[in-house]
Amino acid sequence: MTSHFARFLVIVLLFNCFLELEAFYLPGVKPRAFSPDETVDLKVNRIMSVHTQLPYLYYSLPFCQPEKIVDKSESLGEILRVDRIESSPYDIKALKNENCKVLCAEKKYNKDEVEQFRDKVASEYRVYWIIDNLPAAIPRLWQNSEGEAVYVYETGFPLGYKDSEDGTDKLYLNNHVDITIIYHRDEKLFPGQVEIVGFEVQPESVDHSAYDPSKPDQPPASCADRDSAPSLELAVKSDTLRVLWTYSVTWEESTEIAWTNRWDKYVLNTDPQIHWFSIINSLMIVLFLTGMVAMIMMRTLRADIGKYNSMDPNEEAEETGWKLVHGDVFRPPSHPLMLATLIGSGVQVLGMTLVTMVFSVLGFLSPDYRGGFLTAGVVLFVLMGLLAGYFSTRNYKLFKGTQFKKNTITTALFFPGIVFGIFTILNMVIAGQHSSGAVPFTTFLSLIGLWFGISVPLVFLGSYFANKKPVATDPVRTNQIPRQIPDQLWYMHPVFSILMGGILPFGAVFIELFFILSAIWGQQFYYIFGFLFMVFVILVVTCAEITIVMCYFQLCSEDYHWWWRSYLTAGASAFYMFLYSIFYFFTKLVIPKFVSALLYFGYTFIMSFAFFVLTGTIGYYACLFFVRKIYSQIKVD
Repeated sequence: MTSHFARFLVIVLLFNCFLELEAFYLPGVKPRAFSPDETVDLKVNRIMSVHTQLPYLYYSLPFCQPEKIVDKSESLGEILRVDRIESSPYDIKALKNENCKVLCAEKKYNKDEVEQFRDKVASEYRVYWIIDNLPAAIPRLWQNSEGEAVYVYETGFPLGYKDSEDGTDKLYLNNHVDITIIYHRDEKLFPGQVEIVGFEVQPESVDHSAYDPSKPDQPPASCADRDSAPSLELAVKSDTLRVLWTYSVTWEESTEIAWTNRWDKYVLNTDPQIHWFSIINSLMIVLFLTGMVAMIMMRTLRADIGKYNSMDPNEEAEETGWKLVHGDVFRPPSHPLMLATLIGSGVQVLGMTLVTMVFSVLGFLSPDYRGGFLTAGVVLFVLMGLLAGYFSTRNYKLFKGTQFKKNTITTALFFPGIVFGIFTILNMVIAGQHSSGAVPFTTFLSLIGLWFGISVPLVFLGSYFANKKPVATDPVRTNQIPRQIPDQLWYMHPVFSILMGGILPFGAVFIELFFILSAIWGQQFYYIFGFLFMVFVILVVTCAEITIVMCYFQLCSEDYHWWWRSYLTAGASAFYMFLYSIFYFFTKLVIPKFVSALLYFGYTFIMSFAFFVLTGTIGYYACLFFVRKIYSQIKVD
């Protein structure tokens, strides 16, 4: 049964990797087809800079606006991702080309408004638009592993640019855009209609000072030869600035790009071979650990068990090894309530991660579901409160705890409270910067409602079911008087062994971690869930095996305090994850503002904390299974 499941899992993963290389998503979203001259809505999203990490609403700058701004209804994930989608005044018709069309009447900006544009251009803010759920992007040339030059998409386009002349920096505003909409015909499904499969934008800075407002139907003369026209400078001491916003639209047919793989250029901006290298690197670590575990289990332990079972009871006291601590190995740990709480939270995060991964691998969380991944994560975390309460109480009973109500309340509030507290502080910091990244008050109430209205009751329900089940019987009896632990060698010191144990799980995932951080803080897409799922499976195996190895060495040293050690050994990988995020911050990012740096380290700490409870719980249960298994095989008088 197990072998058949393993084969099935391998087939599913390989099939999913193939689908991802083609950017095809199994459930998908129903394609939208457009008839000729049908209105195509261009929606505006936000402006964002990787140097500040502070998003702002598109209309926070004085752009041209429609008569009535219509907001798109947003999911919880879209709000948390700051995807505020609004209507725009751009008039685009299907299959109809436009050449330098005036967007709105010439705008006259005062000194303060000019300074707003200068500040955003100097910080390299980018503009984000959407057509048919496809984000605006700039095509850039990229060389794949086979040496072929291909075009991939860089989402968003610059609001302006900086040019250094004579040692001084001059800022220019991009007030013209060339919009290219790529379409595909599928006469079988949509006869006479087209599907949008690409949305490209090339911004330009053009000084339309020769424009005659009395002739709005005539495009500016500067549009005829934009290459030779002067750029629109944002002067430092400009009291007023006249800006004419223009755009051109070009429709291009593509026979190669179908609707099912229209996200190729968005998501395939990294070399798949690098991910395969990450997988192979992780597999080498797993094979090394598997060999050690096999040696311990099949040779050393078998020999130990055979020797212990054939030993004369009168000679047993003269021997050394893991059997001598059989009367103390199941002695309850110190701070049992905190350990049980962390285990329950770890199971909650593990359940959320596993289910989200499965949905992602099957394609239910494709890019067309904007904010779907984050929405699924939040909802699943809330629902997994049932598992948190159940496993926390089960382990608390195993630890001989008595304060069950306190344990349940702590499980329901501790981990979510820390995450929500940091999130609230960061949200206040963002709100202080007048950024649209601040979560609205109504969303805050929704999150609190999910927490206290659903998650907390589910934790109590899980605790109720756990209390009704009897505690698992220990394979050996615990002595009343604790055994004295002999002096340990330097390499078995808890701090050293824990830090050493955390290196390998981190080493199995750190390459993929680079791509995840780049996607989060570099405003890129990350939808290679097939690779991510394989790395996650390898992480689980690595955490389990390194914890078993370190636990065996600890018991052989006659140190029976393994409960906390098993949790912290695997959980120490989160420490290296946070250290790597610090290295990434100083080597890959350029974030000069303190507020932006605070946001980075605040959210990174939340990620590391969740990674800590996740890996720690995996290590704990692996060690619990190992210890129960080996002590159930020996004869104890």
